[in-house]
Amino acid sequence: MDSKEVILLKKALERQKRARQQAEKILEEKSKQLYDVTQHLRESNSRLESLLTEKTSEMDGVFLNIIDPYVIMDLEFNVVNMNSSAKDFLGFDYTEKSVNLRELVHPEFIQYTAESLSSLVEVGTLKNYRAKIVLLDKVEKWVQINASLVYDSKRKPIAAQGIIRDITNEMEVKQILADQKKQLDIIVENSPLGIVLSSEGKIIKANKTFIKMLGYSESELKEMLIKDYTYSGNDFDKAQNDLMEQMDSGELDQFTMIKKYIKKNGEIVSAKITINTLKSGSDNKDYQVAIIEDITKELEAEERINAERHKYRSIIANMNLGLVEVDNNDFIQLVNQSLCTMSGFEESELLGKKAAEVFNVQNKAIIANKHAERISGVSDSYEVEVLDKNGVLRHWLISGAPRYDENKRIIGSIGIHLDITNQKQLELQKEKLLTELEKSNENLQEYAHIVSHDLKSPLRSISALATWLYDDYNDVLDDSGKENLGLMQEKVASMDRLIHGILEYSTADNSALISTSVNLNEVISEIKDSIYIPEHVDLSIPTPLPIIDADRTKLHQLFQNIISNAVVHIEKENGLVEVLCQEKKAFYQFLVKDNGVGIPKKYHKKIFDIFQSIGDNERSTGIGLSIVKKIVDRYQGEVWVESELGEGTQFYFTLKKELCQNPIK
Repeated sequence: MDSKEVILLKKALERQKRARQQAEKILEEKSKQLYDVTQHLRESNSRLESLLTEKTSEMDGVFLNIIDPYVIMDLEFNVVNMNSSAKDFLGFDYTEKSVNLRELVHPEFIQYTAESLSSLVEVGTLKNYRAKIVLLDKVEKWVQINASLVYDSKRKPIAAQGIIRDITNEMEVKQILADQKKQLDIIVENSPLGIVLSSEGKIIKANKTFIKMLGYSESELKEMLIKDYTYSGNDFDKAQNDLMEQMDSGELDQFTMIKKYIKKNGEIVSAKITINTLKSGSDNKDYQVAIIEDITKELEAEERINAERHKYRSIIANMNLGLVEVDNNDFIQLVNQSLCTMSGFEESELLGKKAAEVFNVQNKAIIANKHAERISGVSDSYEVEVLDKNGVLRHWLISGAPRYDENKRIIGSIGIHLDITNQKQLELQKEKLLTELEKSNENLQEYAHIVSHDLKSPLRSISALATWLYDDYNDVLDDSGKENLGLMQEKVASMDRLIHGILEYSTADNSALISTSVNLNEVISEIKDSIYIPEHVDLSIPTPLPIIDADRTKLHQLFQNIISNAVVHIEKENGLVEVLCQEKKAFYQFLVKDNGVGIPKKYHKKIFDIFQSIGDNERSTGIGLSIVKKIVDRYQGEVWVESELGEGTQFYFTLKKELCQNPIK
């Protein structure tokens, strides 16, 4: 290496040395400055930490001493601090018992709480969180919480703090109001009355009843003016306008009127409407609440009632029955024209007078008694004898009843009077005629018995004389003479039966019925033993006959006459007469049928008339079946015959059960 290169290297080394010294000097100066800054920062940091500690302690004091419950929890819901208000409200002290606030959340609000916590972590604050909690003593509370996150020095969330407000009473009131609103809505919607809220001539809200009443939908009603479906009439419009003006001016708070609406289908509906006015404080608007009752049917019914009332007033005024109304003191309040005509008095002479004094009733006591009965609520009918204004005796039938007011209190009585004077006179005449008829019947029966006795006496003498002739001259008389005596005896016997039949016929519907228990089977047996029955005829009872309450003698006559008639008109080799009974609802129906010669149809009614007989049977008097009809009539029954010539005969008759009380046995 030459000297130049050495010189150059030395110069370069010298420059580097000076530069390093200069750099070291600069580094020393900067190090001193850095130290000074560091010391300053340490002092500032110390002061800031002291200030922060002081402020944190001050804030802790503020939160811990506020009135509302204040709680700090970690992000796992564990309580790390709380003030005394929180301890009192939540019912525990975190220093004595570890509590996780998640456990207090009501099950219905767990999901909502989780979503709210997520929002808190994301945003940093939570406002107006409302939920229900269950305290350790199982008491449920409503709370509102405003919360915020607590960060560490690196702005990392480490906890949450919040102020709790007890809103249980507020929520209960709110729930009560909600329930009441719901109940009110239910009442309004289900009310039988239409309810409408309106303003400025348009409907704001209407319930279902009003909507149904008019047939429009609620949306249609809201689009229309009330006057669009209101029936117009000059008097009606003026009356409503006057009332509305008084309400607008504050003279009226409410009014009620009858109003007519036009339904969607064009029909007119009448309504009783009560309108109240309300003023809104928020928008200073007038609102009308209308309660609407459909009275269409009531008005129609009232019109019908008025028409009926007018009709019945006209009927009462013009009817033949006398009407009088009196009060509880027997003073006359109302009379109709018929009563005036019946009594002979003018209306002005009767009104306001005491009925017992103005009407000259022969038996005064009965009027006083009947008036007392009316006051006690008794209704009945009775007859009185009264002298009219002219002193003529009249007979009145009175139907009396109490008169009530709308509260069901007796305020008097009403009497309907029928003049039965003519009927009474007819009754008296009838009674006189019945008395005379009864006496005549008695005389007739007595006469029948006398005639019967007087007629039978010579018959018995003729019969005895014929017997004597036969006995005394039996050897002298030829066959013709003997036959004539026999015919004489038969004619005497026939005459005797005829007289007996007339006597029975005369007493069949006059003698008293003596009811006893009658076994009809025994009656038929007695008849079988007592009458003439040809040997070829059999009398039978296929099924037992009933035992009934009746007059045994009359029933014996009844069956004997029919059976006697049947047995003698059978020409067949094997004759048969049957007696049967069938129970009907109100009657016993009896049948006596035979297989005899039959009866032509033209005689079916005639045979029940007296002295009417068919054929030339010497034993027939023509009275028996007429006696049958009389006895059946007394038991309110019927008798008829069904027969064809040569086909036998069926005699039917009925006896009313009411007169034969015992049932069939």
